[in-house]
Amino acid sequence: MENGQKQKSIKRNLLEWMGTFVAGVIILFLFAPASWWQFGVSPVEERAAAAGMSLQKMSSDERWELSDHAGKVVVVNYWATWCPPCRIETPGFVTLANEFKDSGVTFVGVTMDDDLSLVPPFIESYKIPYVMLLPGGDPNLPEGGIALPTTFLYDKTGRLAKKYTGMVLESTLRSDITELLEESGV
Repeated sequence: MENGQKQKSIKRNLLEWMGTFVAGVIILFLFAPASWWQFGVSPVEERAAAAGMSLQKMSSDERWELSDHAGKVVVVNYWATWCPPCRIETPGFVTLANEFKDSGVTFVGVTMDDDLSLVPPFIESYKIPYVMLLPGGDPNLPEGGIALPTTFLYDKTGRLAKKYTGMVLESTLRSDITELLEESGV
């Protein structure tokens, strides 16, 4: 009799675990950022030219212009120190910025922090090697703002090749950057 109860208990536990797993998969599909399900960059003919992006560098009164980086792949990451997914993806951005620094790729960060005094310690802690910008006057930002993190990937001619809403995986970004670097005649 005890054996029968053990088998029922095992079956019940197995069904509970399977139910939990299925529910988790469903939740993942419902709430994962759309960029997780889009593979590769947009076809060249579908890419829109970026509006004239000109943002102030955080460290000086100088402006950073997207047009100054023609011929390079450009990664623009909007983030904040208080954003947990931003903190998670930052080490991957640092790795990729260092990996591609001599390959025609420019990385920049755009801090969305209200308290700018929090940014330098964050940059130092993560050893961020790229320029940090302020968002004021960015024509590419919608009026209501954006979800954080959001990353824009521009091709060598300054056209938007991909927008990642939410955290982007290092492997995905590496693959997309490599694809853009390999494009010819763009």
